[in-house]
Amino acid sequence: MHHATIRAAAIAFALTAAAAAHAGEPKETLMPESAEGRAFQETYGFSDAVVHGDTIHLSGVVAGPAPGEDSLTPGYERAFARLDAIIKRLGATWDDVLVFDTFHKGPVAAQVEALLPVKSRYIKAPFPTWTAVGVSDLYSPGAVTEIKLTLRKPQ
Repeated sequence: MHHATIRAAAIAFALTAAAAAHAGEPKETLMPESAEGRAFQETYGFSDAVVHGDTIHLSGVVAGPAPGEDSLTPGYERAFARLDAIIKRLGATWDDVLVFDTFHKGPVAAQVEALLPVKSRYIKAPFPTWTAVGVSDLYSPGAVTEIKLTLRKPQ
């Protein structure tokens, strides 16, 4: 029991030291290239991505069917294309993705079923972590899924 306590304290100390090492570093932000996208994000106060230390945090990208579409697939393709463009602007790749989180308005299982073929074109083994969460609403009208990524900063 004593060894477990010492081990836990050592881990807590290491995590605190790592956080403190990055605490004084300024964060870098990535804003949209388009004037319209940049204006929207400046109005609402968020970035496409924040780079802090060795970690990149991407804002959520929403997916949903456009008017006239009867499938979720085109919406997921647009969302992954947007995520892909942001990742490339950061000099990263899909291999750098550590966390893949999805937020689903409506039936999660049906959305995941439609999402998987598109996701599989981008994300290969070894896989990132993935948490799929059901939510009551998303900000964008017509959105059914929001995808949020955390990446390691490429060397």
